[in-house]
Amino acid sequence: MNGKVFWLFPASCGTTFDLRFASRSVPPGNMVMTDQEDLDPLSNIFQSDDVVIQPRRGKNEPALGPDALMVVIPRDLNRLSKLAPMKGFDFGFFKIFQKKDRPRGLSLTGPFLGAPQAAMAMEKIIALGAKRICVFGWCGSLQPDLKIGDIVIPLHAVPDEGTSRHYPIGKRKPGSDQALNRTLEQALEQAGLPFRKGAVWTTDAPYRETVSKVKAFQETGILAVEMEMSALMTVAIYRSVKLSGLLAVSDELFDLKWHRGFSSPLFKKRCEQAGNLLLQLFE
Repeated sequence: MNGKVFWLFPASCGTTFDLRFASRSVPPGNMVMTDQEDLDPLSNIFQSDDVVIQPRRGKNEPALGPDALMVVIPRDLNRLSKLAPMKGFDFGFFKIFQKKDRPRGLSLTGPFLGAPQAAMAMEKIIALGAKRICVFGWCGSLQPDLKIGDIVIPLHAVPDEGTSRHYPIGKRKPGSDQALNRTLEQALEQAGLPFRKGAVWTTDAPYRETVSKVKAFQETGILAVEMEMSALMTVAIYRSVKLSGLLAVSDELFDLKWHRGFSSPLFKKRCEQAGNLLLQLFE
């Protein structure tokens, strides 16, 4: 991708596109590439306005240490939260777990479904004290050499969700922290776990992962599709905190058919290995 973040948008919508990034002539109604700045006509409106609701720590809410692990999937969170005696806090739309003997150590948070919920939770844990955040979730492979059970470190994300545009970050693109990514790489190499690093596609609509989008993202080298990373990367940049991510490949879409690996023994084993590695790494 050469560091360039692209958007997909219907060619028939009347928006002006930068066609330098279209690989071929695209007939009306298909998808073409465009820059993020061209996509959202509201992106520069009202962004200097003060917000009505500020994220803050409420009475009787826990103070967190600097490190937090955002666990997207319920079954992963359930398993990890039982590996040590922990105290839980229920915030209604997500939970926080702290070790009873180290309440200011690594916190576990989750589960999450999609960019809006995950971004709201991230805002909250930042307000509670989190400064270094790692996201542990699942993704669907878009590349033939990325198989179920492999691991992805997302370096950048293509926002195809509605949350990111509410956080003005100027010309910066959604991306993760390089130092934290290097730490993850070294840990995965030492553990002998196969991984790839690169860009992912974040969508709000898993049932609208169309053939044209999958093909276009494949051609630009996007590794996988998931539902949270671009928004979380954007919030992290906006709030000046560090963010990294580790995604286990749960399913495959690269041949334009849906191959599910949620029950695969290899996939379950890799989720356990990756989750355990993250706990050890950030404690």
